[in-house]
Amino acid sequence: MSTFIVILGPPGAGKGTQARKLSEKLQMAHISSGDLFREHLRSETELGKLAEGYISRGELVPDDVTNAMVRDQLTRNDTDNGAILDGFPRTPAQAEALEKMLAEFNGHVNVAVNIKVPDDELIERLTGRLTCQEQGHIFHKKYNPPKVPGKCDFDGSELYQRDDDKEETVKKRIRVYHEQTRSLIQYYQERGLLFEVDGKQTIEGVMADLLEYLSSGE
Repeated sequence: MSTFIVILGPPGAGKGTQARKLSEKLQMAHISSGDLFREHLRSETELGKLAEGYISRGELVPDDVTNAMVRDQLTRNDTDNGAILDGFPRTPAQAEALEKMLAEFNGHVNVAVNIKVPDDELIERLTGRLTCQEQGHIFHKKYNPPKVPGKCDFDGSELYQRDDDKEETVKKRIRVYHEQTRSLIQYYQERGLLFEVDGKQTIEGVMADLLEYLSSGE
């Protein structure tokens, strides 16, 4: 039976980084909802066009559209060994839809990892982020500064602060995350699938805790 791991965590907790590293170490596919949206929008697929309509109106993309994108990804061969799910599900309804999808592939969610970081640290992490104009490489004023101030180390393009990394927006994003995800965390907790990890640690420390838990067969 294929193994599927859900990674949960607020903006700035590092769930994308941990999902990518875990994917490499375990030789499993990494399915990022953010990447899926960008891919479908860029390729102008039918699902992408549907999503774009809602996004352009400032509305949430309905579950059936998001679920269809995830299901499409699951049908690809690179999920034969299972997958790390990053940014999906976000609600108990999506979690139930995911279980039904995975049953078709002889799989189920084995563990939902919740990366916990205090809000004040999340704010510091996010408001210090800098993104390169050309390819989206991420730097940080404090934790990962560029070699040349204001310039990307990799392609030399200008660095800028995304609108959603400004303090007021960051606080709102974190508040919305907590409101939306509280019931999802409870959903996995009630099913005995939740594993919480201290996200204040280094990237390596969080990864070590994840690998230890997964290898323990819990």
